[in-house]
Amino acid sequence: MKPFRFPWKLLYWLFCAGVFAFLLAPIAAIIPLSFSSGSFLTYPLPGLSLRWYHEVLEGDKWLKALGNSLYVGVFASAISVLLGTLASLGLMRRKAWWSEALKLLLLSPMIVPVILIAVASYFFLAPLSLTSTYTGLIIAHTVIAVPFVVVPVLTALELMDPNLARAAAACGATPSVTFMRVTLPVIMPAMASGALFSFAASFDDVVIALLIAGPDQRTLPREMFSGLRDSMTPALTAVATLMIIFSTGLFLLMQVLQRRGRRVLKRSA
Repeated sequence: MKPFRFPWKLLYWLFCAGVFAFLLAPIAAIIPLSFSSGSFLTYPLPGLSLRWYHEVLEGDKWLKALGNSLYVGVFASAISVLLGTLASLGLMRRKAWWSEALKLLLLSPMIVPVILIAVASYFFLAPLSLTSTYTGLIIAHTVIAVPFVVVPVLTALELMDPNLARAAAACGATPSVTFMRVTLPVIMPAMASGALFSFAASFDDVVIALLIAGPDQRTLPREMFSGLRDSMTPALTAVATLMIIFSTGLFLLMQVLQRRGRRVLKRSA
């Protein structure tokens, strides 16, 4: 059997390496262009330079767009963590016939195409005069961010040992004290992970920003989209490289929080 297993194992690793190469090839092509000394996206590079990073980091256009993305992302993430945690607690406690339908409704923004959410958000916010405002953009981003909180928090609640809350109640703890001292420490890593996921969903959005945001609310992805239509310079690849670094940092932080959450759940079990 061993002579026959080795070729299949080798083919498996070659297939995995091919998939990784296919996924990483666009990134490997973009990053070197951000260090180009020329004004066009061409290979071979005419030379190496940091001029485009200086243009991005010192330009008011890009810094304002980054500030808008961070501002909207932080508020949308904070609101989604609050709403998503409350929704998860309600779904966990109420095992009624409508709970599954409500869960599907909460998770629908992850399934429905984002263009439909953007159009629906526009027709909902326009009569309220909330288009071209930070408030409207935060509301729309909260809609797509809530599911990223519900999934990890609800999973943490389902894996939590129910005897912990019963033991706290038997010791005389009120429901609020039980939540603060028993439930909250267990689900806190899941809430933090959901916050990072929701922030990433808001930070990377461009479709909703195109319909809801105004000239003063131009986010970083929308500014990049406008740059693709107007003038494609290596400044776009510099911004893309910075976003790749930022997204990688968020991913690594998510992994740390998820590992911590698993350790907390194991201890609670």
